[in-house]
Amino acid sequence: MAISTTIKSIQDIMRKDVGVDGDAQRIGQLVWMLFLKIFDDREQEWEILSDNYRSPIPEPLRWRRWAADPEGMTGDELKEFIDTMLFPGLQQLQARGDDYRAVVIRNVFEDAYNYMKSGQLMRQVINKLQDGVNFNKASERHELGGMYEQILKDLQSAGNAGEFYTPRAVTRFMVDRVDPKLDETVMDPACGTGGFLTCTIDHKRSRYVQTPQDEQTLQRTIHGVEKKPLPHLLATTNLILHGIEVPDQIKHDNTLARPLISWGPRERVDVIVANPPFGGMEEDGIETNFPQAFRTRETADLFMTLFIHLLKDGGRAAVVLPDGFLFGEGMKTRLKEKLLTECHLHTIVRLPNGVFNPYTGIKTNLLFFTKGRPTEAVWYYEHPYPEGVKNYSKTRPMKVEEFQTEIDWWGEEADGFASRQETEQAWRVPIEEIQARNYNLDIKNPHQANKSAMTRTSCWKNTPASRRRSRRSATSSRRSLAMRWATLLRTWQLRQLPAKRRSRHERARADY
Repeated sequence: MAISTTIKSIQDIMRKDVGVDGDAQRIGQLVWMLFLKIFDDREQEWEILSDNYRSPIPEPLRWRRWAADPEGMTGDELKEFIDTMLFPGLQQLQARGDDYRAVVIRNVFEDAYNYMKSGQLMRQVINKLQDGVNFNKASERHELGGMYEQILKDLQSAGNAGEFYTPRAVTRFMVDRVDPKLDETVMDPACGTGGFLTCTIDHKRSRYVQTPQDEQTLQRTIHGVEKKPLPHLLATTNLILHGIEVPDQIKHDNTLARPLISWGPRERVDVIVANPPFGGMEEDGIETNFPQAFRTRETADLFMTLFIHLLKDGGRAAVVLPDGFLFGEGMKTRLKEKLLTECHLHTIVRLPNGVFNPYTGIKTNLLFFTKGRPTEAVWYYEHPYPEGVKNYSKTRPMKVEEFQTEIDWWGEEADGFASRQETEQAWRVPIEEIQARNYNLDIKNPHQANKSAMTRTSCWKNTPASRRRSRRSATSSRRSLAMRWATLLRTWQLRQLPAKRRSRHERARADY
């Protein structure tokens, strides 16, 4: 049975359980089970490679002991085991020496929850997973990666959980443009389901990993933080699926809860790729972790302040931000001044509507910047819809091939992007103009504006003379009617005045 068929049948079984309410809970239930199954498959591999391998999970709690036997415990016995032994046991695991596998598992299960109420239905789900998923088969591993991607896309229709999914075309383009090298540390401080990090892993493997030592280097350079339990569980499982043996660098925490000054030089990173939650508000008190000039409860703005701080000199970032950041005032103005003073904001890619449908219709932008020198000019690129497309949707998402025009135009930062040329989609704005606009970065495409004006002029010139005369006559009539109404209104207002004041106004009008 194909893995996609297995997952679909599992979700159908879960729909029969009264304890599982909605897609988000179904996905959460599925993923903690999938995590334990995949971890058990990995353990079989580690046991072959090392005679001294010792599981971080106590023997009675290992998947192979309680789940693998299709005739094993079921009903109330299974439900009680999961609720009273499995979850409490995994939530109390401790690291052994420098082996942090136990910490990874504990972090995953700290806030995981068993929603299912029926032990019989749970047994059916477990048996489907046991029969249908084998992570140690190369062909199934690849298919499982694709299926997991589909699970993450399903989050888009699972209420607020959709905020954690960034379209894969966007993540791949952003990672490709910042081009993290093999030994460069990459961080997503708001990593959601880990999409930017898995794209980084794929990028490094395809370009820079050639030896087992290179692979070990890669494993040490991927870092992420996520504060909410479901996306943290999804991210950890996602990294295991992408070959990260011990994804202990994915922390279950709120990056913003630390005072900004507590992030020392040793914690600075080479690359940040992120889509910070926009439109959200942090809890009271979080803003006090930041300098007075940059305090706000708006999540995306606090993250931008953190990104600038976390980058090393020469470090590069690619960040998704809404239009509101570009034109916002007050604290946003100070933040943009800081960004343009401390970093080289070399490119803003303006995305069209609908990229994040159906989660949000807010227009978004991709900001690319390098820390260490001030901005002299910002290049804008307005990403157009493909031919024949008027909007994106869940069934017609953005495709990575659409960004090929940007890639061909991009050039090299080392030579100051000397090869870049202005086009109908691209334009350059010097820093002096941005400063004169009080750091308003919401600058429209001048070529499109000129094109619209020329189109209007051309349409007028191509209008037959009789229709032009008719339009002029209509315009003149509307103007005359407006003047008559203004006169009538003024007369009525004068009649409402007392007699003395009215005569004074009338004399003044006569003198005039």
